Amino acid sequence: MTAATSATMATAASSSPETARETWRGELELGITARAGRSAATHQFHRGALRVLRPHYLDASGQVTYTMVNPGGAFLDGDRYRVAVTVEDGADLLLTTQSATKIYRTPVGRSTQEMTVRLGAGARLEYLPDQLIAYRDSRYRQHTLVDMDPSATLVLAEVVTPGWSPTGEPFRYDSVRLRTEVRMSGRPVALDNIRLEPAGDEPGFGGVGSFEGFSHVGSLLVLDPRADDAALAAVRALLTERAGHLRGGASALAVPGFALRVLGNSTQEIDELILAAVAVVRERFFAQEPVNLRKY
Repeated sequence: MTAATSATMATAASSSPETARETWRGELELGITARAGRSAATHQFHRGALRVLRPHYLDASGQVTYTMVNPGGAFLDGDRYRVAVTVEDGADLLLTTQSATKIYRTPVGRSTQEMTVRLGAGARLEYLPDQLIAYRDSRYRQHTLVDMDPSATLVLAEVVTPGWSPTGEPFRYDSVRLRTEVRMSGRPVALDNIRLEPAGDEPGFGGVGSFEGFSHVGSLLVLDPRADDAALAAVRALLTERAGHLRGGASALAVPGFALRVLGNSTQEIDELILAAVAVVRERFFAQEPVNLRKY
């Protein structure tokens, strides 16, 4: 697992309606606007193997929740997906997925997802997808590009899990690369670049400075103008409470916010930690209860 230290700007591929049908397995565009104390979609577009379910509201805050669905059930060799999310000034979106994102065998190429996010003044996006499961002989690339107003709130979570064989041994996927770039008013402020290649020849993948014997990795990126040392200390305390099962760290960013990375052997344990950290943000900055997605 490596982390890059410099950012390069990349623009998500754009295409005409004719070429989009040829190059994208699925496309989704979602635009959220604040209206009379509630947030709602004012723009919604999908094509191919991506959809969203009907919106719902989990509490009285006015935050709208949308659930992304891939009717195909998995990412296959050569699949390319495009997601574009805009949250306008003062609007509030919680975006999740219906189930895990499964990356199946890619014997020829790889599967790819490109996501662009724009957050207006005072807007909030909480992106809390289910885990990404990479199966044996799979290769996957994900690029997330965020451009946000300095007064906006961004919460991005990700959990990567290896697939499992009938014998109970983990599949060793070929490659998972997750690149997240965040800009404020066009200025680069954060870059998270993860490269995982457990099936390769690189020695020591399970050693010190890498997975250290663990099989799962979780990440949480939070940017909020109210983020301070007290919030970071609360998140670090959550890690300390779980030190017997998980290993990780939380660091402050160059702008108000923090990044959390955690290793473990259980998707559930990592999910619980990430949601507990999200609950810190929700309670301290929004006087809001912990999120309950009610999926199960």
